[in-house]
Amino acid sequence: MKTKLLSFIALLVLSCMPNAYADSALNEVLDSGMLKVGTTGDWDPLTTKDITTNGYKGFDIDIMTQLAEDMGVKVEFVPADWKTIVNGITSGKYHLTGSASVSPARAKAAGFSLSYFSVNTVPLILKKNADKYKDWDDLNKTEVIMAATLGTTQESQVKSFFPEATHHIVEAPARDFQEVLSGKADGNITSNIEATKLVNKYPQLMIVPVSKPKAPTPIAMLLPQQDQIWINYINTWITLQKSRGFFDELAQKWKLTN
Repeated sequence: MKTKLLSFIALLVLSCMPNAYADSALNEVLDSGMLKVGTTGDWDPLTTKDITTNGYKGFDIDIMTQLAEDMGVKVEFVPADWKTIVNGITSGKYHLTGSASVSPARAKAAGFSLSYFSVNTVPLILKKNADKYKDWDDLNKTEVIMAATLGTTQESQVKSFFPEATHHIVEAPARDFQEVLSGKADGNITSNIEATKLVNKYPQLMIVPVSKPKAPTPIAMLLPQQDQIWINYINTWITLQKSRGFFDELAQKWKLTN
């Protein structure tokens, strides 16, 4: 029943814009029977890659698996990295991405779906430095090294939040928190969701008990900017699934907190 409903929605969208249909990713997905999704595999618990199986799991993976099922197609997860994730959309490497922070910089070249949850930004440090870094200002000093991963939202945030600090930018597959663990950086920033996962996995890390998290940011999928048919379809699907509690159920499953 659900698949028939989504198929009807697709036909309704396409009937409104018949001339653009041939060029839409929606047409390509339905004709090929394959939905290609760009995912980085490095944002636990949204997307993580199992190197032993080359497979993925997480909140995003469940979303895209359900989307493909509702469309009556298969899903292929295409490896992506943060510095080129927008390029993957503009070049047609994949039809859409998993979750990405909404930002004006990305919106210059790519479209966004409706948002389905949001995150806040918090700093991470080594637990042994708890007495040195207690709030945002403690990390904004010339002697402090703040790490970020190239191409992520956190790269620009680090430069904005900590203009006095030294900025240590690493390139994927290296991650900013790894630089903190190794002692090459004093801290990094990440979403409250990933931060909780990281401190559970690495007990030597801690979230700085800041007076207030920064940069509340909506999360959405990246899509081809000019493909309004595809954007309309995905937004319709998100709206339906939000009304049915799908995203809330997944958030509970993957222990996402906002």
